[in-house]
Amino acid sequence: MEVKVSVDGIPRVVCGVTEETTCQEVVIALAQALGQSGRYTLREKFKDFERCMTPNEHLLETLEKYGEQAREVQLTLLHNGPSVWDEMSRTKVGRYQPCPPFQ
Repeated sequence: MEVKVSVDGIPRVVCGVTEETTCQEVVIALAQALGQSGRYTLREKFKDFERCMTPNEHLLETLEKYGEQAREVQLTLLHNGPSVWDEMSRTKVGRYQPCPPFQ
């Protein structure tokens, strides 16, 4: 299945998402495809409800809870800055981080 995720305001499509795919796997795939290292959060937004998804959460399972309104859910990849490993070793690996405060 394909899932749309907004990255820096640009919609990106993640292909091959299955029932077993975790949010962390989606974050890593996007970070690697973009060639960006650092700490990331995947944010889910539906109408007035907004939250950061957990790394081990199964993305499709969460979206299925919305039923027919699942298409209205907006997913956004947030880049929270460099990871400790990036600063130490300069490797390009996506790291999942807790949600930053909402502004």
